[in-house]
Amino acid sequence: MDLVFRARRVVTPDGEGPCEVGVEDGRIVAVGAGAGLTGDRVVELGDDVVLLPGLVDTHVHVNDPGRTEWEGFETATRAAAAGGVTTIVDMPLNSLPPTVDVASLAVKRKTAQGRVHVDVGFWGGAVPGNRGDLRALHEAGVFGFKCFLADSGVEEFPPLAEAELEADLAELAGFGATMIVHAEDSAAIEHAPEPHGTRYADFLRSRPREAENLAIARVIELARRTGARVHILHLSSSDALPMIARARADGLALTVETCPHYLTFAAEEIADGATQFKCCPPIREAANRDLLWQGLRAGLIDCVVSDHSPCTPELKRFDTGDFGVAWGGISGLQLGLPAVWTQARQRGCSLAEVVHWMAERPASLVGLAAKGRIAPGHDADFCVFAPDEEFVVDAGNLWHRNPVSAYHGRQLAGVVRSTWLRGEEITGRHPAGRLLRRQP
Repeated sequence: MDLVFRARRVVTPDGEGPCEVGVEDGRIVAVGAGAGLTGDRVVELGDDVVLLPGLVDTHVHVNDPGRTEWEGFETATRAAAAGGVTTIVDMPLNSLPPTVDVASLAVKRKTAQGRVHVDVGFWGGAVPGNRGDLRALHEAGVFGFKCFLADSGVEEFPPLAEAELEADLAELAGFGATMIVHAEDSAAIEHAPEPHGTRYADFLRSRPREAENLAIARVIELARRTGARVHILHLSSSDALPMIARARADGLALTVETCPHYLTFAAEEIADGATQFKCCPPIREAANRDLLWQGLRAGLIDCVVSDHSPCTPELKRFDTGDFGVAWGGISGLQLGLPAVWTQARQRGCSLAEVVHWMAERPASLVGLAAKGRIAPGHDADFCVFAPDEEFVVDAGNLWHRNPVSAYHGRQLAGVVRSTWLRGEEITGRHPAGRLLRRQP
């Protein structure tokens, strides 16, 4: 074989245990304990590390082209690799142009070509007026369509009104595409106190749980009417879990994600002026965080993805610490695995569960059948992870373009020792990632 891994700890779909993994032509061809595999290259892993499948992050804002000073394909995919992520799916907004038609998708692909260190797929966007472009984007290979129900923060990607959302869902149901929804209700936000000043508690009141709860209820009802597949992005309100459970019990094609920052941080701990923690929907209270963990372990939340939404330091307004004017977004692509593992192990979760949430399930949700598992026939994408090694985050040492991180100064457990894409270790010297298309 081209490559053989031997390790006492390997996470496969059957759990964690000693294993040999054989690779030929970038694909896994053999997995088993004591198989006696031989290869041109044999990697013997120590007892302090675990071989994981490469993670799949389906919620990344690369912001390229147009806002490359915020991130960019080269830095984003290098950061992904440093965090054990071998596949990302790029969001359709914050780039210029946004990915709302086939021409803008072509611009995005051309910008990314030859510059990516991991595999990259693309979401399309659903905005007012582009319903006629959705099927063509689907046929061009996007993995689904993102919409907002409230202000997106950028004027070139406006939200859908309820009637537009229903019509778009009916359109997508006709060809089996998924709508992924930023679910916050614009009216509830308009009636909440305006965000201003340095107190995080004031910002939290400006994005109440009711805004999420109302929007999710509306999405569920419209999914029921249209039969469309829907996915709730970055769930932060645990109040919504019972209605999600009822919708699932009724047979709706509804999936849900949350993010490492909602599972890690708590509103009570955020200091005045610490705008690096601002995101929408917001980080909520510790009790809410614990309920999200319960929902995740119960299967009501399907997966954990980064919602990596970086910006320049200036846009975070550290000069004033004003939550009302700072850009909302957490820059966390490189740190998702250790952040989740740090919390997971404290709650008695296994690495196999973390892999399910951060590799296997997101790959399945977007139809990447060859990703997310150490199993024959899958891409030889791996993360060599030292789960017991701890480190303190220094934002200046991350591969993200800008040294802004809510995790700066935080001690995390778990270090990514190396990341492999189709049987080759990612070194950062030669971008070898591929641009992915949705498979029929």
